[in-house]
Amino acid sequence: MSNAAHWTEANNALSKTFVFADFAEAFAFMTRVALIAEQLNHHPEWSNVWNRVSITLRTHSAGNTVTEKDREFAQRIDAFIQ
Repeated sequence: MSNAAHWTEANNALSKTFVFADFAEAFAFMTRVALIAEQLNHHPEWSNVWNRVSITLRTHSAGNTVTEKDREFAQRIDAFIQ
């Protein structure tokens, strides 16, 4: 797994791509992120192709821009991936 890169902030969004050993690891990661999303009531835009998961965070209710809610979400994701 190679996920040391920081989140990129551009185009009113935070984004990051995570790479795993295989599809099973990527899917397990998505499941954990989904649980965080439910806790925060803040859901990502994301995609998965085999061992890669790309996540984009922005707050739609704040005009599709990055808010503290997005930053907290990103930090919580990074906390369990390291």
